[in-house]
Amino acid sequence: MPEREISALTTVGPVHLTVSELERSLAFYRQALGLDVLGGDENGRASLGAAGRELVVVVEEPGALPSHGHTGLFHFALLLPERVELARWLAHAGRERIPLAGLSDHYVSEAIYLSDPDGHGIEIYADRPREVWADEVAARMTTLPLDVASLLGELEDPATDPFDGLPAGTRMGHVHLKVASIPEAVAFYRDVLGFSLMAQLGAQAAFLAAGGYHHHVGANTWESAGAPPPPSGSAALRHATIVLPDEAERDRAVERLVESGHPPTLDGPDPRVADPSGNVLVLAVA
Repeated sequence: MPEREISALTTVGPVHLTVSELERSLAFYRQALGLDVLGGDENGRASLGAAGRELVVVVEEPGALPSHGHTGLFHFALLLPERVELARWLAHAGRERIPLAGLSDHYVSEAIYLSDPDGHGIEIYADRPREVWADEVAARMTTLPLDVASLLGELEDPATDPFDGLPAGTRMGHVHLKVASIPEAVAFYRDVLGFSLMAQLGAQAAFLAAGGYHHHVGANTWESAGAPPPPSGSAALRHATIVLPDEAERDRAVERLVESGHPPTLDGPDPRVADPSGNVLVLAVA
C-alpha cells in the first residue's frame, strides 16, 4: 500500500492556460501583472515568469471564449516573498488604473484579485508569518476587507515608488479550482492524492495543502455546482502543476491514483490526471 499522505515538500508549479489573442495576453501579463516573457514558439505558445522561474504558460486558440458556467480555473495565485512587494504591486495597479476584482484580508494572507483579458482569475498575495496562523487555518482563515492604507504604508511614497516587475522569489502559491462537487473534490485531493483538508465551507468550498500550509489547492462550487468541464476551444485551464520533491514521491502519488481508479496518462515527460470535475493536473518533480 502506498503512503496516503502527500509529501510535506509538495508545492504548486506553472499554470497552463488557453487564451484567445496571444499578443493581447502577453501585453497584459508583462505590463499589468509584471511578469517577464521567458520564451515562445511558432505555435502560439509563450512562457512567462519572474527571475527566470516559469509561472504561467499561455497557448493561443483564436476565437476561444471564456468558460463561465463550467468547472476549471477560479484563479491562480502568485505568492510574493514580502508584504512590501504586494504594496508595490498595488501602488503600480493604482497608477496604471488596472481594474481589480477584490482586495481581501484572509488572516493567513493579504490578497488582491483581478482577471486577465480572457477572464482567467488571478490572485496576487503575500502570506502573514506562518507562526501567526500555523495549526489554526480552519479557525482563522476568513475574508475581510483589505486594510489598503496599512498595506500602502509599507512604501515611502506610493505615487512614485518604482515598480520593475514581480520580484525574484515570486512563485505559484496555490491554484483555486471551480469544481462540480466539494465531496468529490475532497475525496480526490485528500483521500487519493494525500493533501490535508485545512478548512471547508460545507458544500461550497474546501482548502487543501501539504506540509501544514494554509492551502495549495482551493476548490469551490460558487459558479460550478454540478457543471461540466468547459467545451473544447474555450479560454480555460489547460492544466495546473503539482510539484513533488522527487521521483519516489511522485511514484507513490501515481500508485495511489492507480489504486483508486484514476490512472494517470503520459503526454510528455510527466504523468497527468483529471480530477472528478475534469480539471487536469500534471505531476512534476522539483
